Amino acid sequence: MNTVKVGLLGLGTVGGGTVSILQNTMDEISRRLGQNIEVVIIAVRDINRARPVDTTGITITDNTAEVVNHPDVDIVVELMGGTTLAKTLLETAIENGKHIVTANKALIAEHGNALFNKAKEKGVLIGYEAAVAGGIPVIKAVREGLAANKIEWIAGIINGTGNYILTEMKKPGADFAQVLKVAQELGYAEADPTFDVEGIDAAHKLTILASIAFGIELQFNKVYTEGISKVTADDIRYASLLGYEIKHLGVASRAENGYSLRVHPTLVPKNVLLANVNGVMNAVMAKGNHVGPTMYYGPGAGAGPTASAVVADIIDVIRWKNQPQADQVPALAFAQDKLESAPVVSIDEVEVGYYLRCYAKDHAGVLAKISAILAEYDISVEHMHQEPSEGKPEEANLVMTTSRVKESMMNQALQALSSLDEIDGEITRIRVEDLG
Repeated sequence: MNTVKVGLLGLGTVGGGTVSILQNTMDEISRRLGQNIEVVIIAVRDINRARPVDTTGITITDNTAEVVNHPDVDIVVELMGGTTLAKTLLETAIENGKHIVTANKALIAEHGNALFNKAKEKGVLIGYEAAVAGGIPVIKAVREGLAANKIEWIAGIINGTGNYILTEMKKPGADFAQVLKVAQELGYAEADPTFDVEGIDAAHKLTILASIAFGIELQFNKVYTEGISKVTADDIRYASLLGYEIKHLGVASRAENGYSLRVHPTLVPKNVLLANVNGVMNAVMAKGNHVGPTMYYGPGAGAGPTASAVVADIIDVIRWKNQPQADQVPALAFAQDKLESAPVVSIDEVEVGYYLRCYAKDHAGVLAKISAILAEYDISVEHMHQEPSEGKPEEANLVMTTSRVKESMMNQALQALSSLDEIDGEITRIRVEDLG
């Protein structure tokens, strides 16, 4: 039986999981593939560090160039992260005619256009299923399973850290800072959680999903990104009273004159499946013009789930690598010369509903003033809830959801509302998506 040889860049959590799967499941993989897979070399940062798996018979090196230049390696698996050295190494591997599998969402989102073009030129494949949503085969589902559809929108919980925090904040007495600290202690959040809680990680993943959904070039620098650090336990409680859950979503959709790509806290109706995805789990919904809304759910990180996606990509690369380019599944779902350099519209052009919360003077005529300003900008109130403000008997905590309106119009309305003497402090604004 033929053996395909693999070299790994990185032997951390996912690298260890990848080697473990290949060692423990090779009989089953060989039955599927008709070939064996052998890891022959792994590059690591510290050559003396204890390994998470048995590396007997595998060359361990701290020289990454040895992997991408190894004469026997057919497939280079990049699991080291980062966008500088990783990019250089993969460019070298492609130049050497080696196929690529990567879990590096930042690298694909920021440099994927150039890498895919170079890979096509050299006749090699790039597999990147593990870059989005860990063990959920969402790339394959959208790229291949929904190929008969024109995708209308795609929306997902694609960062487990943020979803864990928002889930835990539903518990009595919880707040953002407290839950973040617990998430760090449990290993769900990094010491510097910025990439997760401010939406950068999700924006990388959304960039990739939007590309394969719509056939557009990767455009990470145009994704509107907003984090969850300003979401309060009160917002979560009020959203629930109004029939919603707050989720940190990546949303990509078609717009009148281009596409909308955005990551931000979002109110999702409780009767939508996505609203019921809790903890560190991920889920992605995609709506096709023929199939309607579909959802893909599962673990978005961890050694087993992510390594499962890595190995699946290795298998796919082996299956497809000897096929003519015309017969291969395009890396970004559409023929490379058919990818559009379509405009990504400003967040100001996006039209959604809104959740608004503010402290207002609790006396006659205030609601009429607020309603009049909203009506001036053609915004209607769909739901409203009012509670006394703790410690401020003269004020009320006013919560409402509105009709759909362009962001630019809502910004003008909020500016007018903020100028009222009866409004105390900043007005909280969170977008609402029905996902129907």
